[in-house]
Amino acid sequence: MMTSDFIFYLIVGLILADFLFDLYVSLLNAKHFNDPVPEILSDVYDDKEYEKSQAYKRQQLYFGLINSGFSLLLILSFIFLNGFEWLHHFSSSQFDHPILISLVFFGVLFGASFIINLPFSYYQTFVIEEKFGFNRSTKKVFWLDQLKSIALTIIVGGLVLALINWFYLLLADNFWWLAWLFTAIIIVFMNLFYSKLIVPIFNKLKPLEEGDLRHKIEVYAEKEDFNLDKINVIDGSKRSSKANAYFSGFGSQKQVTLYDTLIEKLTPDEVVAVLAHEVGHYKKKHIIFNLMMALITTGLTFYILSFFIISPIISQALGVEEPNFHIGLIAFSFIYAPVNTILGILTNIISRKFEYQADNFAKETFSGTYLMNALKKLSRDSLSNLTPHSLNVFLNYSHPSLLQRFRNLRQNV
Repeated sequence: MMTSDFIFYLIVGLILADFLFDLYVSLLNAKHFNDPVPEILSDVYDDKEYEKSQAYKRQQLYFGLINSGFSLLLILSFIFLNGFEWLHHFSSSQFDHPILISLVFFGVLFGASFIINLPFSYYQTFVIEEKFGFNRSTKKVFWLDQLKSIALTIIVGGLVLALINWFYLLLADNFWWLAWLFTAIIIVFMNLFYSKLIVPIFNKLKPLEEGDLRHKIEVYAEKEDFNLDKINVIDGSKRSSKANAYFSGFGSQKQVTLYDTLIEKLTPDEVVAVLAHEVGHYKKKHIIFNLMMALITTGLTFYILSFFIISPIISQALGVEEPNFHIGLIAFSFIYAPVNTILGILTNIISRKFEYQADNFAKETFSGTYLMNALKKLSRDSLSNLTPHSLNVFLNYSHPSLLQRFRNLRQNV
């Protein structure tokens, strides 16, 4: 029979196991930093650029280990010092209503987490990314981003948390289906309107101007019978020199967003090849599939949560006698971590398969050669790892490695 002590040490064990496993994979991956570059990728870097990419990978590794080690120390200290029990009593002393108590509880956790992580974020941006020539953000932009993120978290996160807590107070352990329905509406809404509502808070979007690139895109879109009225350019160079492109929405709300840095770095034909890859995701219905998977996994998560959140043993493991929403949610987040890890691995497996399919679509409908050229340039400019360990790719990569993508694209090119 499970006891609160068993749950307590289970939580501690899962946190430690997660850290140690991630550490093992990171160190295993680091052993391959100096592996010979595959012949097919030999022209990605010259000797000087390759040395720079090696230095960048090591810097990121050391920084990640310090960050995760510090986080581990903090969370274990908080657990062993009965921090969640103290925070529950503190929150309860401020208000009587359960929803307000939960908002204070999570508000304090969010505020503390934000303050603790802020120096790491600052160092990542203005030391590491600056050192390797990626950072284009100013101090003003950085601090404004932090303030905007805080405001969004408080307004949107607080509202969502309060409503789900209210569902719990209304229906107890049956709250999960109403919480799932509410969350599903939010997920669909954000898929449709994220680029219109959230992106403009942080970035400027403007239509792609007339010219050779737009003409080539329109010719390709017409050939593929694909409506691309909304081709936006985002000022990614405001923060970083790294380039990207993404597809959002579906139906009449679908649109492609190109980073201005992508347009700077690639030729028009290479940009169209990248765009063809994004169109491939849409044509192959990857966006709808990912949306459905998000809805299913969210429902599963809420259903399992409903068993944890009413359990006295779960809350007692963190020092609180009576079960309540916020303590149950915190304990659940620790215990559910292995399931999340497995779901993440499965999601990455599917995502990599989709990337191959989108690459093939771009190759078949436009040009595999231009896509490979684009991928080489983007990898070079982001100092990407050309020799990742296969286990790291399997566990953590949502895209195949550059070598895997090239081997796929070179077939029948």
